[in-house]
Amino acid sequence: MSLSFTQSQTLLDTNVKSNSVSYPATEKLLDLNLGIDKALNIIFKAGGKWQFDDSNHTDYPIITTDLVANQRDYSFTTDEDGNVILDIYKVLVADEEGVYREILPVDVQSETNTYGFYDGLDTKGIPTKYDKTGNGIFFDPIPNYNKAGGIKIYINREASYFSISDTTKKCGISGLFQVYPVIYASYQYALRNGLPSKNDFEKEMIKMEREISDWYGGRGKDDKRIIRPKYRSAE
Repeated sequence: MSLSFTQSQTLLDTNVKSNSVSYPATEKLLDLNLGIDKALNIIFKAGGKWQFDDSNHTDYPIITTDLVANQRDYSFTTDEDGNVILDIYKVLVADEEGVYREILPVDVQSETNTYGFYDGLDTKGIPTKYDKTGNGIFFDPIPNYNKAGGIKIYINREASYFSISDTTKKCGISGLFQVYPVIYASYQYALRNGLPSKNDFEKEMIKMEREISDWYGGRGKDDKRIIRPKYRSAE
């Protein structure tokens, strides 16, 4: 069952109704959205080959932007709809004919064979490597041509959150776990206000976190399972 923002607030009030301390709507909103963030963090860690994306988003978690001649760095803070980018999975660059090829991620600060990023020669050509630094990616070699839509990036992004102005909004995770943000918020409220119920909410929260991890970790049922022998050294 999917819970709207209004339904989530109602259930949250039911959970904490025995306490006289006020729970303003803006505070509920913050706690519920933090619960969504926590759920996504678990899901992203558990996910295998089936990458999760909030079901409220209306496009896929793929960014396409122009490749610009003589420009090494490209900033990627948000997607086209303003959602914050949390991680970059894969980067592809198109050649002048429009054929995309995946390029290699490297870390300039810790890996060798990355001199092209900082040797001052500014070698140009078709990018074959990229380094993620701050909110941007840096190419090597520097592109020597323009290509509309020449960069394609697969990403993780933030959730589509509840808001005060949209009372019918529903959380974009599986209906099996729609109650998790409510349990998370109930625990936070009980913890702040020193309620004995915090222990029960914590137990339920931890239990559901394991269930979320197990469920999302096993979504790729079409993946072939390979049994590999385990070798032991002779004693």
